[in-house]
Amino acid sequence: MSGILWNLFFFIIALGILVAVHEYGHFWVARRCGVKVERFSIGFGKALWQRVGKDGTEYTIAMIPLGGYVKMLDERVDDVPADQKEMAFNNRPLWQRSAIVAAGPAANFLFAIVAYWLVMIIGIPAVKPVIGEVAPQSIAAQAGIESGMELTAVSGIKTPDWESVNLQLISHIGDDEMTMSVLPSESAGYTVDKSLDLSSWSFDPESESALRTLGVTPFTPDITNVIAQVVEGSAAERVGLREGDKLLTVDGQPIESWDVVVSVIRAHPEMSLPMTVLRDGRELELALTPDAREHGDTRVGYAGFAPQVGEWPETYRFTLQYGPLDAIPAAIDKTWQVVVLTAQMIKKLFTGDVAVKNLSGPISIAKGAGMTADFGLVYFLGFLALISVNLGIINLLPLPVLDGGHLLFFGIEAVTRRPVSERVQDMGYRVGSAIIVVLMGVALFNDFARL
Repeated sequence: MSGILWNLFFFIIALGILVAVHEYGHFWVARRCGVKVERFSIGFGKALWQRVGKDGTEYTIAMIPLGGYVKMLDERVDDVPADQKEMAFNNRPLWQRSAIVAAGPAANFLFAIVAYWLVMIIGIPAVKPVIGEVAPQSIAAQAGIESGMELTAVSGIKTPDWESVNLQLISHIGDDEMTMSVLPSESAGYTVDKSLDLSSWSFDPESESALRTLGVTPFTPDITNVIAQVVEGSAAERVGLREGDKLLTVDGQPIESWDVVVSVIRAHPEMSLPMTVLRDGRELELALTPDAREHGDTRVGYAGFAPQVGEWPETYRFTLQYGPLDAIPAAIDKTWQVVVLTAQMIKKLFTGDVAVKNLSGPISIAKGAGMTADFGLVYFLGFLALISVNLGIINLLPLPVLDGGHLLFFGIEAVTRRPVSERVQDMGYRVGSAIIVVLMGVALFNDFARL
């Protein structure tokens, strides 16, 4: 219950910030263009807080935090006194109306740049993308990628850490090929480009790792068979496993690597597994019954213990950090990468290269908000930047109920020299609303399916 409340709290915080940024973009440009703003609202429904400012605008925080709006003076909506007609939105020049509408998404992109700038000034712990193992006959192996190589770029985009690598890999879903630049060894002073044939590559982002489906396993320090942690209340604690126990066999199999332990336990949810452990020089026989957890469409076993892990090489771990000035172009570049990735994913959603089941709704966003907030400020800022870019891109889609739809109508008006008729606009709003409702329904369905 506390986890749900934590996620809900930071979901409201995140959405409140992003909606306020978006609507303030509309508000700020509208005021600069001489349009009277009657109400600035964060949220919908019953007002929880209201105040009328010196500028005559009513500022509101409403009960339902799933959006917001800026209500401007407009003759198409209300009767406007003759002395205020110049301040009505519909009477402003076309370029000003376009600027007011475009300012919302623009504010989201600017916020993302600022958020990433703060992330890069604060610094974030990172690990060099050094390859641990390459599966034989895999896509990566056929391209000549080998263990020990460091991935320095994907299709020309620099990848200083594994997060950057994953971001670029996801952008290549549905593509036929991809280029990876690799450093052959730590001492090599040159990079080599490897071309990967993706014509047979497919993976489910919900349950699979892009790296592993290419046949790549990231380097990790040696994992021992000695238990370092036992989760309170877990199956491991119930059977009597302790920190410092060394696992010798599981289900009759000698433990040559930790992967054996993981695969056997995952394959036996709520099934008794004989185990042999070494404790204080004595071998003990135990019967572990892993708990069951849902993973996609399957149930997997979960024991609740973790192994001791060796130390990372000093040269592999670093803090990804920039000075205040150097962080500016880096933040702009990062934002642009996310913009391009988001646009590509939307395109591939419509072409079928990305499955509809990958759409996420408010429940997934709430989980992401709570999880990143739990990790720390820098991760929460990165999450805000990512969602802010998504919000900006989605609002630019040419659906009449969104900012992009208004800009579409303004574009038609610029070409025809007359406004789109109210009848056509009304039909557009109805169709656009129906599409948004369907997409939200699919996203919510996916969210509940992941619970």
